[in-house]
Amino acid sequence: MSAGWLRRRFLPGGPLPAPRPSAPRASPVPYRRPRFLRGSGSSPAADAARRPDARPVRSPARGSALPWNAGYAEIINAEKSEFNEDQAACGKLCIRRYEFGAEEDQEWLTLCAEEFLTGHYWALFDGHGGPAAAILAANTLHSCLRRQLEAVVEGIVATQPPMHLSGHCVCLSDPQFVEEKGIKTEDLVIGALESAFQECDEVIGRELEASCQVGGCTALVAVSLQGKLYVANAGDSRALLVRRDEIKPLSSEFTPETERQRIQQLAFVYPELLAGEFTRLEFPRRLKGDDLGQKVLFRDHHMNGWSYKRVEKADLKYPLIHGQGRQARLLGTLAVSRGLGDHQLRVLDTNIQLKPFLLSVPQVTVLDMDQLELGEDDVVVMATDGLWDVLSNEQVALLVRSFLPRNRDDPHRFSELAKTLIRSTQGKEDGPAGERQVSYDDVSVFVIPLHSQGEGGSGP
Repeated sequence: MSAGWLRRRFLPGGPLPAPRPSAPRASPVPYRRPRFLRGSGSSPAADAARRPDARPVRSPARGSALPWNAGYAEIINAEKSEFNEDQAACGKLCIRRYEFGAEEDQEWLTLCAEEFLTGHYWALFDGHGGPAAAILAANTLHSCLRRQLEAVVEGIVATQPPMHLSGHCVCLSDPQFVEEKGIKTEDLVIGALESAFQECDEVIGRELEASCQVGGCTALVAVSLQGKLYVANAGDSRALLVRRDEIKPLSSEFTPETERQRIQQLAFVYPELLAGEFTRLEFPRRLKGDDLGQKVLFRDHHMNGWSYKRVEKADLKYPLIHGQGRQARLLGTLAVSRGLGDHQLRVLDTNIQLKPFLLSVPQVTVLDMDQLELGEDDVVVMATDGLWDVLSNEQVALLVRSFLPRNRDDPHRFSELAKTLIRSTQGKEDGPAGERQVSYDDVSVFVIPLHSQGEGGSGP
């Protein structure tokens, strides 16, 4: 199959538009920290004017209650960028009910004023190319999600999602067809999350395009609804369930390694994006001049396995994907956003860690809390990649299990735990060899207690 065939089959819309002339860039939104940090000493001016050696750990002011009494803490990067590119949001989801019009043939809906269903929401966003996309996502995604949930709320509260949301029955076997498809009410919540991610991506794309900026962000979102916790992730942040006798990842990470084939496919379809500087092929290491003419291991977009090819001069260019695991990098990152024209692609700055736009379909995990016998120290830890770069799941669980039982009388213990987790990334002795574990990235952490779900404030 040729690149031209793939263009026509999967990416209609003609050739890429010519690049626009560069123009002064103005941020589409002002830089800020999460609203729930007000009164904690955190401010944009403090971030910009910090000393090189000053990386204070910040958390909500005492007396500020987050949903479920969750804890939060953050630390800015070690001068990797001027501002903290992480963002966070949390609050109460007030989902209202739609009613159909009086006439059977009316397709429009009326929104009822009263709340019909409530839930809670926690989210972390890790930006690249500046904080703008992460701020936009923090401002927007919860509203997108509420709208998507309101559109299907009647199906969510049903025992089984009806074929027709209006209740109109066209075929007596409709319930059987729905059952045979295995469609459950939680699938409507998952669909709402996926649609909200796409809607938010379009908003980010329009705003960045209007301000002539590039960039993007990851998103990790937890939503509680009807006794279930839905964790949606697009990016390399992570959510982890920690109980007395269980450690369970609640998210799967998008990394250069997991996204390799998608990125290589884009480079295959649009080779002009490589600008003659990169090769889409992956090799175990960066090739050298001495490799010319030799047969070496490689793989392309259509391959999970490996093969051999004879090295040509074009193979000596910078590879798109380089390295392994969490240290893998995209040395010529292809970023995609539906909000930037019809499948418009751009080559971003080289040597940056993969942080896809919210375009990537999120992977959603469902935790049925009603089926668990929850203890008072059972929590979900959500954190951006700055934490997981230096702490494993097991190390985080050890810190959780040692801290919480000793601090049960402290009403702020979950924020204190979040701060403890961050401090554990800042050069404390750790590991069997006593090596110093240091994260120079921004780090943001939510600690969500599951035992007393529904308690605490509703958030900003």
